[in-house]
Amino acid sequence: MSLIQFFNVSKIYTPDIVALDNISLKIDKGEFVFLVGPSGAGKTTFIRLIFRQEIPSKGQIIVGGRSIARLKRNEIPYLRRNIGIVFQDFRLLSDRSIFENVAIALEVLETAPREIKIKVEKALSQVGLSSKARMFPHQLSGGEQQRAAIARAIVNNPRILIADEPTGNLDPATSAEIMKLLEEINHLGTTVIMASHAQDIVNRMKKRVVALDRGRLVRDSREGEYSYEA
Repeated sequence: MSLIQFFNVSKIYTPDIVALDNISLKIDKGEFVFLVGPSGAGKTTFIRLIFRQEIPSKGQIIVGGRSIARLKRNEIPYLRRNIGIVFQDFRLLSDRSIFENVAIALEVLETAPREIKIKVEKALSQVGLSSKARMFPHQLSGGEQQRAAIARAIVNNPRILIADEPTGNLDPATSAEIMKLLEEINHLGTTVIMASHAQDIVNRMKKRVVALDRGRLVRDSREGEYSYEA
């Protein structure tokens, strides 16, 4: 079943910068997809379109059976409840504990405090940070901070997890741990879309690889490798 569908999607920024050019593809529930390509290829725009930070200039995007361009403003939060996002730079609040950072994702949904406690503890356990819940971001290593960011992204059990260069600031050993965690999350049924420049990771994992170059889809390979030459 297709969870995300792009139909002839283009994104053009004023005056005439083409970020994406006539992209068509489908991503099924439970897939793990690497999004690769050089800087400026359109990866960030592709990601932003999925959670409706941008809307397409042309074409149609269907997420979970609904056209994102047709969503009313008050419907956008419901779309985003089903999408967790992990960034390269963690984006944790320095003045809040790890527990509080993860809880933020539920507080904005006005989740009951008892349910927040249960869900945050479960998410922290899943990423191996139960013992660090009361610590603050500066007390954690880079890998632990990224684990906390992943816990925040999955605490509401989203259908889709978007990871934008999640290993970009990490050493190889820590990167391998983060990738193992993302693969475990994927095996539990979450669809994972990861933008990456890490050729070694992409080549080793043998997942689906969607390659962009100058806004165009140049390759879509099952069990693919990083190289983005058409």
